[in-house]
Formats: sequence, C-alpha cells, structure tokens
Amino acid sequence: MTKVVILGSGAAPGVPAVAKGWGNCNPDNAKNRRKRVGTYIEISGKKILIDTSPDLRQQMLENDIRFVDAVLYTHAHADHLHGIDDLREINRITRKPIDIYGARHTIEQIKQRFSYLISDGQCTDKGIFKASLEAHIIDFEQDFYLGDLKIGLLKLDGHLVPSNGYIFNDGEIVHIADCREITQSALEKIKIRPKLMIIPLTTINSNYAKTSHMGLDKVLEYVNLIKPERTIINHMAVECDYDYVNALTPSHVFPAYDNMVLEF
Repeated sequence: MTKVVILGSGAAPGVPAVAKGWGNCNPDNAKNRRKRVGTYIEISGKKILIDTSPDLRQQMLENDIRFVDAVLYTHAHADHLHGIDDLREINRITRKPIDIYGARHTIEQIKQRFSYLISDGQCTDKGIFKASLEAHIIDFEQDFYLGDLKIGLLKLDGHLVPSNGYIFNDGEIVHIADCREITQSALEKIKIRPKLMIIPLTTINSNYAKTSHMGLDKVLEYVNLIKPERTIINHMAVECDYDYVNALTPSHVFPAYDNMVLEF
C-alpha cells in the first residue's frame, strides 16, 4: 500500500493571504484554507517528506508525523524550505540524524542559510536542542535508492531558482515542483504510467504564471502527455478557488486540499 498526504496545498502566501485575503477563494469552503506546500509519502516501506514548509509544525501535528526516513528538497524558496528547523522535533523522538537530499544548488543553500542544522555526526541534547541533518547532494544523471525505493531527480526549467521534481519507482509517483517547463530529460525518465502525479499551479492564468509557473493550460497539457491515472494540482494561490479549478479539470484531475490522503 502506498500512501500520499498533501500536507499543504497553498503557494507562498497561503490562503487566506495577509495581503490579498481570500482573493477569488470562497471562505465558506474549508478546502480553500491552505497552508504552504508539502507532501508526505509512504512507499516501498519508506516514509518520505518532500520539502519543509513554514507550516511544518502544524502539518506534522495534524497528520501525526513523528518519523521520516528522509527529506527530499525541490528548491530553496522559503515556502518549501523554511520550516526545516521543525525537524528537530523528529530528532528528539528518534535520537539520530535525519538524511536530507537535494540537487547541488539546493543543498548548498541549505548549508549556507541553516549551517547550524547540519550534523556533526552526533545528535545530542546539550540543553538547547538543534536539528541534526545529514545532507546528501544527488545529481540528475544517476538514480539513488532508499532500501528498495528507487528515486530519481526530474530536471525542471523556468522557475526563479533551480528547481527539480522527483520520480519514485520509475513513475509510480511523479512529483513536480515549481517550474514553467518539465524538461525532455525528465519526461524520458518516466518509464511506466504513473499511478499519481502531483503538479503545481499557483495561478490559473496570469503574466506571473507565464514567467515562472505553469498556468492551468500547461498543467493539463502535461497531464495529457504523461497520462497519469490520477493527477493532484497543488501549490494554489488565492486566485484558485477549489470548486472553480475542479470544474475546469477532467474527472481524473483533482485540486488538492490540506490533509488530503490518497492510497493505492
């Protein structure tokens, strides 16, 4: 059994946002209340966290996450990274370091901005407990394994900083992060029809979406190209009302909502 939990379905400002409030989103629909984006996956006997949003503490509490085998990072923007300090709560439980993985640029940013979290080989509480993270740089040319779980990086293009997606077991799950384009090399890594693809939207159709994020037309273009059994659209900003997006998508494509659980 594979389990996927959408910990947060919102873009960087969340919904409601401080500046724009609810925007186009209906405040009476609980599915429009969005924390910043994050995903938790149980697959092939491993528990994986993708990104650590600023809302990570609340996300872990709401979903009883007390252990992960690894954290996979997609890029170094704050809404995907800056909850990293909350991983120390898992250190407190397990009493051992946590393995984190990402492309070179992302790991270098983490080491620079959060140097105090990187493990020195020990995990001891000296009064003020700090997270203890073992950082691993992975490349796009070579897949890696966590036990029996095969993981590959997917090269993405067009975002404001280098960004990557992840592919699990040659395509069982495809997880796309912020981008304007999925590169051809990434598409060629998908060897089987995905049971699930997770892909970001941010805004349905705007100049911003056209410069650093996909609009809905591009998202659906990739859905038609990759042909996953199910697609979940996440990372939605205040422009994306849940019911409105749902009405614009085919029956096998669903807008995400916080704490959404999928099992297969």
